Amino acid sequence: MSKILVVDDEFRIRQIIRKYAEFEGHTVEEAVDGMQAIEVCRKNKYDLIIMDVMMPELDGFSACREIRKFSQTPVIMLSARGEEYDKIHGFELGSDDYVVKPFSPKELMMRVNAVIKRSGGNSGEDKKDVFTYKGLTVDFSARIVTIDGERVEMTPKEYELFFYMVKNKGLALTREKLISEVWGYDFFGDERTLDTHIKLLRKSLGEYSKCIVTLRGVGYRFETN
Repeated sequence: MSKILVVDDEFRIRQIIRKYAEFEGHTVEEAVDGMQAIEVCRKNKYDLIIMDVMMPELDGFSACREIRKFSQTPVIMLSARGEEYDKIHGFELGSDDYVVKPFSPKELMMRVNAVIKRSGGNSGEDKKDVFTYKGLTVDFSARIVTIDGERVEMTPKEYELFFYMVKNKGLALTREKLISEVWGYDFFGDERTLDTHIKLLRKSLGEYSKCIVTLRGVGYRFETN
């Protein structure tokens, strides 16, 4: 059983999500705007936050930015705006997924369960596991990436994508494989989501961005040769 915070100024949306989440066995708490979400997140721990973007007082993007200053709780953004810019902005702020309204409650629950599973699925298996290549160091257990001793800040999904690629160094990873392993569900929506994360990841890696090789018509590969 996981504890979920649903943040939306629309009562109807909160009730729909609560109904389906509780049916899945989760417990649900609610907040009506970004300010209230920040306040309750400072006082309580959650396994997942479902956050609307357009809200009074403080929008979801701003709330996510503030929450990321003190918590790495996974966040799924909800928005009626499905433009690529909005999705990229959400991912840059540290959201783990982006769902466009109107949405299917069943699909949302698949995404919820996948994100919760992914965020809690690494305990123990990566213990004392570190990868090093020149000035690049990846500490899987601590979830820390450094370049020449300087910590590289990434979104939670960037970490998961990069860690998976590094662990499968030298292997050709199809787009379908990456989506399945990193997102953990049958992919719905815009297929450019993976490409967007690759762009963000390359930007974060700087000079080591060349280690992520595009395999045209196939997917990507992480290599250090």
